[in-house]
Amino acid sequence: MLSLTDRGLYCAAGDFFVDPWRPVPRALITHGHSDHARWGHGAYLATDLAVPVIRHRLGRIDLQTVRYGEVLRIGDATVSFHPAGHVPGSAQIRVEVAGEVWVVSGDYKLEDDGLSTPFEPVRCHAFISECTFGLPVFKWTPQAQVLRDIADWVAWAAAEGRTPVLGVYALGKAQRLIAGLAGVGVGPVLTHGAVEATNAVMRAQGIALPETVPVTRELDVGAHRGRLVLAPPSALGTPWVRRFGKVSVGFASGWMRLRGVRRRRGADRGFVISDHADWDGLNAAIAATGAERVLVTHGYTAVFARWLTELGYDAGVLATDFSGEGADDDAGATGEDGEDWSTGPVAEGEAAPGGAP
Repeated sequence: MLSLTDRGLYCAAGDFFVDPWRPVPRALITHGHSDHARWGHGAYLATDLAVPVIRHRLGRIDLQTVRYGEVLRIGDATVSFHPAGHVPGSAQIRVEVAGEVWVVSGDYKLEDDGLSTPFEPVRCHAFISECTFGLPVFKWTPQAQVLRDIADWVAWAAAEGRTPVLGVYALGKAQRLIAGLAGVGVGPVLTHGAVEATNAVMRAQGIALPETVPVTRELDVGAHRGRLVLAPPSALGTPWVRRFGKVSVGFASGWMRLRGVRRRRGADRGFVISDHADWDGLNAAIAATGAERVLVTHGYTAVFARWLTELGYDAGVLATDFSGEGADDDAGATGEDGEDWSTGPVAEGEAAPGGAP
C-alpha cells in the first residue's frame, strides 16, 4: 500500500506522499519538525494544531488542515490523522485501501506531557514506527520526577551564584518544560529567541503557556541571575550564553541516558526526558496496534527489527531521511555565534547520533 521511493513514502492509490523529503505534488505531514515538514511541496495536509508552526517555518504554502479523527477520501484511499503525543499537533497517519490499513507513526511518545494531545493507538495491519530509542537501555524517568530534578538544579545553581542554562529543542521540548516547570515553582524562565518564536506561535493559536522572559539585547541579565534560561543546543558554548557570566549548563534529552553523550555536550547536568517513546513505549505502542507487519525507521533500526522478528512480527527496516532526536547534532536554531535575539527558525532537524546502527 505504501512504497518507499527516492522522494519518500508513497501511496499510489491516493497519489500522495507521507512526510516526503524531496518536493512532491501532494504531501501529508505528521508534524512540524523539519525532517518531516520540508519546503517545496505542491500541497500540504496537516492537523489544524500543527499548521501554525508549519506555516511559521515554511512561509506561504498551499496548506490544508484536518482535525484529529476526521476522515478524508483521497483518490482510492481513506486517510485520517490521530494523536501521536510527540509535540502539539503531531499525528499518526492512518491509510486504508480496499480494507487494508497501514499507519505511519511519525514521531511519538506514550507519556502524557500535559501539553500535546496524548498518544492514541490505532489498530492496523501494518505499522511504520520510529525507533529512535530502540534499545533496552532507554527507559524514561517519569516527567514529574524530571521536573523536580530540574527544579533542584535551578535552586542549587542560584545558591552558587550561577545562572542555569538548559539546552532544549525549540519546538516541543521547550514548551513542555515551560508548562511543566511552572507547576513546581520554576518560572518565569528566560527564553532564547528561537524558543520564544515558537512560544509566540503556540500562544497565538490558543495553547496556554506560562509567562516567559525573552532574552533580548536590552535585557539586564544581571537582574535575572539564578533564573533558568532555556536555549537551543546550538546556542550552548557561544557568546550568547557567556553574557550570563557564571553559568551551570544542563541538557534535556533522551540521549542523556548515555553518560558519554553528556560529556561530549559539555554539560554539567543531564536530564533524561524525550519527546520520543522509550524501549517500553515502543513495544507497548506496537502491541496496541495489533499489527502483524512492522517496519521501523530512524534510530536503532537493525537491532529493533531483529527484536521484533524474535517476538513473531513480520518486521523490517525502512530506510528514510527522518532523523529523530539529536545526540550530537542539534536544533540549529542560531548562527555560529548563537546570536538569535527575537525570532528565527522554530526548529531544525533533530538528527540521530553519529554512528548509531
